[in-house]
Amino acid sequence: MNQYSYLENILDKSRIKYDEPMKKHTTIRIGGPAKCLVLPTSIEEIKNIIKYANENNIKYYIIGNGSDIVVRDEGIDGLVIKINSKFDNVDIEGETIKVLAGTSMPKLSQIAKKSSLTGLEFACGIPGTVGGGVRMNAGAYGSEMSNVIEDITYLDENCNIVTITNKEAKFAYRHSIFTDNPRYVVLSATLKLKKGNIEEIDKVMKENTAARKLKQPLEYPNAGSTFKRPEGYFVGKLVSDAGLRGYEIGGAQVSIKHTGFIVNKGNATSKDVEALIKYIQEVVYEKFKVKLETEIEFIGGK
Repeated sequence: MNQYSYLENILDKSRIKYDEPMKKHTTIRIGGPAKCLVLPTSIEEIKNIIKYANENNIKYYIIGNGSDIVVRDEGIDGLVIKINSKFDNVDIEGETIKVLAGTSMPKLSQIAKKSSLTGLEFACGIPGTVGGGVRMNAGAYGSEMSNVIEDITYLDENCNIVTITNKEAKFAYRHSIFTDNPRYVVLSATLKLKKGNIEEIDKVMKENTAARKLKQPLEYPNAGSTFKRPEGYFVGKLVSDAGLRGYEIGGAQVSIKHTGFIVNKGNATSKDVEALIKYIQEVVYEKFKVKLETEIEFIGGK
């Protein structure tokens, strides 16, 4: 008997996908099949899914839009819980926004703009959900989520609903308590913004969008910035100065447009990406004695 069949008592069958190719659910379009992927529509469903996984010793992963992750070629021997558009809602009261975790970051920034609220201009091009943005303390153009978050509500590994303050989230560069505790499920966040001028906000967002299109390899599937920024350096310059612009292993390539990105040129495998990351790290360390730490995360497989 399929150990996931019980989930059909919790969810509509149309929201349960067996042997689901994960390349359909990641922005880099790489990844073997997950034994089971589910699309919950309520907190109660998430709780029941996690309880079942815990009781049956099934490993589970939480994903949103699938940016910042690479699923290994062997796939995921476990359960993937995808927090998608069923958890997409934004409520605004004055300068406070309450947003659900499945809301896309660009959509959130546009809604804030329409209410003349400033503080989320940086998020207009981040290709992830609010849940992922909170988890990774996503940022761009000199700002990040921790600058605007007031509190966060999440499910812990025992399915308790917990609300914590910004300070309790222990935000740091691309880090929070959620990166330390991958079984926590971000449900929503309260953001505190400021009243601004809608024309000014729009101008900044258009400038950010234009810069992103000009500088980032949006024409190829990618997982976002490959490496965290080492203190005192820029990753793109290090990789470029190491002579690795355009360097390829299999179907994975150091982007010609922005050397801080690895792109999928067509049929890249996770092994290609891992091998290319390792090579970049070795060459950069050999030439500049700088250790590059990955920002993207590999899941599944070995």
